[in-house]
Amino acid sequence: MFREFYNLKERPFGKTPDPKFLYLSKEHEEALARLEYAIEERDMAVLTGEIGSGKTTISRALMDRNEKDHFILIVNPRLSPNQLLREIARRLDLEPKYFRSDLLEEISSRFMELNEEGRAAILIVDEAQLIPGKQTFDELRLLSNFQLDDANLISIILIGQPELKERLKHPSYAALRQRIGMWYHLKSLNEKETVNYIKHRIKIAGGDPSIFTLEAMKMIFEKTRGVPRLINSVATNALLSGFEKEEKPITVETVKEASAEIMF
Repeated sequence: MFREFYNLKERPFGKTPDPKFLYLSKEHEEALARLEYAIEERDMAVLTGEIGSGKTTISRALMDRNEKDHFILIVNPRLSPNQLLREIARRLDLEPKYFRSDLLEEISSRFMELNEEGRAAILIVDEAQLIPGKQTFDELRLLSNFQLDDANLISIILIGQPELKERLKHPSYAALRQRIGMWYHLKSLNEKETVNYIKHRIKIAGGDPSIFTLEAMKMIFEKTRGVPRLINSVATNALLSGFEKEEKPITVETVKEASAEIMF
């Protein structure tokens, strides 16, 4: 469809968090650098951001750039403490035991093995605001107790929407907060970054960034407020509309029409 018309090798504004398309704005570059430092220090970190701000893409880029450590990615954290431990065990290629004490023993042993190999266990919990209760958060805190005299055996990264940070402010989470060494909130793109984001993704997809006029890209920023997921939706709709009209380059009017079809 529009890929051939605009000489694109692939879709530039897909919905999947493909790290290949990550545009490192100042905010995104800072977030990635801080998470990499947290891993290096085997620390606990919290990354928050609005819906569609690019948090998940950053986590995938983090994993993509680190071939040494063992990542445990949990994308559906609606888990009880025991379910969490069993999921971690599975991601460590272990056969989960039934009793909690046995689960912890086998997980601890695997962490030690990784450490002896010069590797760390990195637990990433995406959509962490969905963790159902304090008990599961407490289990995460207790996992951070796995350590040697001079080093932690696991780095834990919690990624979620702003309500995650608000939730952790409650006094009942004081013990967990004390374990968190890094907090970062990811902001949306500004107008210049939005224009560069659009150009970057088109270039990665093999196309010519001039597919959109500068005014059209600025209109995309105006309609989306610089939220990457919304930018992707509006830009994709604009490509479809432009293809139907055989329009090169895509104009402000086409962006307005495309954005009118989206519920923000």
